[in-house]
Amino acid sequence: MYYTTSTASSGIGSLIWTIISAVVAIAGTVCLFVLFLNKKNEHKFKGFLGWLYDFLQFKTLVIEFVLKATYIALAIFLTLGSFALIGTSFISFILAITVGNLALRILYETMILFIKICNNVSEINKKMK
Repeated sequence: MYYTTSTASSGIGSLIWTIISAVVAIAGTVCLFVLFLNKKNEHKFKGFLGWLYDFLQFKTLVIEFVLKATYIALAIFLTLGSFALIGTSFISFILAITVGNLALRILYETMILFIKICNNVSEINKKMK
């Protein structure tokens, strides 16, 4: 195997960049936790910084929006994709469009249900304090 100088130098450059990225990520994490995500800053920030504080403290959950968006995309894909089965078998088309969408809905409702249980438990916990 023959390596050219540019291939070797790009590999070394990638390694150096990876090490620098890891060091900066660790330093940034320590700074964020010490200076920004401290418990004494709980209700100190307003506007974007307040939202960012809640986001980084996982008080704002993004997964509910992501699940809703992926459900819609998958339901459309499953419905339109099932039309490819018409040429093969009409029964498989009907099963795919009904049972497939029903199973997808049940799966996503179960995931959303766990998120809503988590939200309700968090609200109860806040009221108990």
